[in-house]
Amino acid sequence: MPIHFVHAIEDPLLRPYRHLKDREVARDGGRFIVESETVVRRLLASRIPVESVLVAERKREVMEPLVSAGTPIYVGSDALLEGVIGFDFHSGVLACGIRPPSPSLKEVVPAPERPALLAVCQEISNTENMGSLIRVAAAFGADALILGERCCDPFFRQSVRVSMGAVFSLPLVRSNDLLADLDALRQQFGVQRLAAVLSGDAEPLKSFQPEARVAVVFGNEAQGLGRETIEHCDRRITIPMRWGTDSLNVATSAAVFLFHLAGGDANISAAGR
Repeated sequence: MPIHFVHAIEDPLLRPYRHLKDREVARDGGRFIVESETVVRRLLASRIPVESVLVAERKREVMEPLVSAGTPIYVGSDALLEGVIGFDFHSGVLACGIRPPSPSLKEVVPAPERPALLAVCQEISNTENMGSLIRVAAAFGADALILGERCCDPFFRQSVRVSMGAVFSLPLVRSNDLLADLDALRQQFGVQRLAAVLSGDAEPLKSFQPEARVAVVFGNEAQGLGRETIEHCDRRITIPMRWGTDSLNVATSAAVFLFHLAGGDANISAAGR
């Protein structure tokens, strides 16, 4: 692989890495930036194209064997990387990846004769919550995560980091019309749609018996699910809570729901998980 030594933050090779906001990186050729050695290793092991890798000199020997031929490695000092990243606490390893296209529902929903477990997000606006949701959905065996129109970008830098690289393997569907896709899940794919709600008159998760093919829909961090979205679901399910607790973080709720719906088995349906 080509090795390039960089000595100045202004070097054009570092343009994707230089204090660019996530949206600017995305517009600039559909890129995304990965931080931390662990997550970069997972990116390099995935099928996602890698445009370049940026390493501190002390990390070159460790990372070079992992980078495929043809992918350039940019090597700089720790001080240079600190200037690029904007802070001095880093592992000395970054990478620039190319965002994969969003698959269709048909590509991610298992065949009709197989079980299915899908997570659906109406509107997740916090990038850390997005990363946690991706990691949770992958951990508990979801076939895919379907993201509503107003969800933040799962390839924002913090989301990628918090997901610990799960974003590279879990299929992510970016919906252009979530209500229409919820209808399609039931009508075309035979998937039962469950609204995760905070309500005393909803069915308790523990006693609920799901169908073999289910999609659980999670709401916004602050407002929960909207009325229209709930109306496009088949059942309303809740997690009963004690000691006056009125809600859980959305990723925590997702972990409880998905573990239960998977029957306590993260290998519920998708082959190769």
